[in-house]
Amino acid sequence: MKKKFYMTLVALFSVQSVFASGGGGDIQDLTRSGMGIFALVLFIMAYALVIMEEKLLLRKSKPVIVAAGIIWVLVALSYQALGKPDHAHAAILHNLTEYAQLFLFLLAAMTYINALEERNVFSTLRSWMVNKGFTLRTVFWMTGLLSFVISPLADNLTTALLMGAVAMAVGGSNKSFVVVACINIVVAANAGGAFSPFGDITTLMVWQKGKVSFFEFFAIFIPSVINWMIPAVCMSFAVSKEKPLVCGAEVSMKLGARRIMALFLLTIATAVSFHNFLHLPPAVGMMLGLGYLAFFSYYLKKVEGRLRSGDNPLDLTGHNHSTFDLFRKIAKAEWDTLLFFYGVILCVGGLGQFGYLAVVSGFLYDGLGHTTSNVLVGLLSAVIDNIPVMFAVLTMDPQMSHGQWLLVTLTAGVGGSLFSIGSAAGVALMGSARGVYTFGAHLKWSWAIALGYAVSIVAHLLLNGRYFH
Repeated sequence: MKKKFYMTLVALFSVQSVFASGGGGDIQDLTRSGMGIFALVLFIMAYALVIMEEKLLLRKSKPVIVAAGIIWVLVALSYQALGKPDHAHAAILHNLTEYAQLFLFLLAAMTYINALEERNVFSTLRSWMVNKGFTLRTVFWMTGLLSFVISPLADNLTTALLMGAVAMAVGGSNKSFVVVACINIVVAANAGGAFSPFGDITTLMVWQKGKVSFFEFFAIFIPSVINWMIPAVCMSFAVSKEKPLVCGAEVSMKLGARRIMALFLLTIATAVSFHNFLHLPPAVGMMLGLGYLAFFSYYLKKVEGRLRSGDNPLDLTGHNHSTFDLFRKIAKAEWDTLLFFYGVILCVGGLGQFGYLAVVSGFLYDGLGHTTSNVLVGLLSAVIDNIPVMFAVLTMDPQMSHGQWLLVTLTAGVGGSLFSIGSAAGVALMGSARGVYTFGAHLKWSWAIALGYAVSIVAHLLLNGRYFH
């Protein structure tokens, strides 16, 4: 009875079902079936809601989580009707494993970033820059440079928000300065994140997948610098050399801030060692690093508990302390972002089971060639978030040289800078500088960013020819 039900369901929905050619294995070509088309339309609708997050005030994770669940229901029904009842179970376990590694890695990294923020590390840096009395052009270059330098360790979103706050504090009512400074920060943060496994979700996925080794990422350092410097030089001529009158209260770091920074660097070294020497997932090394912070948080809690209970509950920096709690830092992780990754990975994985990724891979990498396709991936990242684009490329798994994998890592990382909606850094700053830094304001400088994008690709092709063999 159950089998008859599934056969009837497929008869209603199916248009064509043939085995996918190439390396598709057990994946069948259901791209023209009713269920396959419905799954694709559902994903497009869900992603449209993600793009309109700011207007609808609907968290981006919600539509993709719902779409992911429904798409996998369609996958399961389709393959059960084709006599493969275990196919969907095995396929979704593979996607869940991919997500689990990404989730644990990011959870540990986000917890460290939250701990550093709570210890006033970022506030101290912002206070120092605001009160130093730099000219607007100096602030323009310093916020860009710091964005480029910080984003390889912290994510580009956190870096952009930090430096954006500095630019807005210094610029004040000078809207023209705030606009170009924000654009410069977005471009620099994305470019800086492109040459480090820790700088962007896309680079992290490429590294964890084993497509590029940790030290090979630094081959695209110079192209990344070029990608930032060309638009920065073009925009700098629009920034005046006036010195704004800015004053603010000085901020100092709390107890243990420097030691948490050291532990974060040790955690990164642990994750790299797990991957390079032990051939274990980097996420396991990051979780061990979270254990370092857990034990240090116990020490801080004891020390600050004594400071609070004393006659003068102030430490040497003059801070009135509430005790450090690790689990509060974990709770403050970007859960909407983490759940968004879950939805995206399962949505793209589900569409892959219908054969869509095999079709796209055949059109791009077999038809247009690797270099052209990887350049187009970057342009697509300017419109669609680079995370589903990169996950789709990794799922397609085209047979490419390390040079091509480095190219797609570069283009997917920096392509989002072309439009303000193309990266998490741009979207976040549009929210922070609402009404000043807008899509239209960013678009006016897209020509300079596109020039940097093109020259950085040429630089990679010329400088890293040894990786293309």
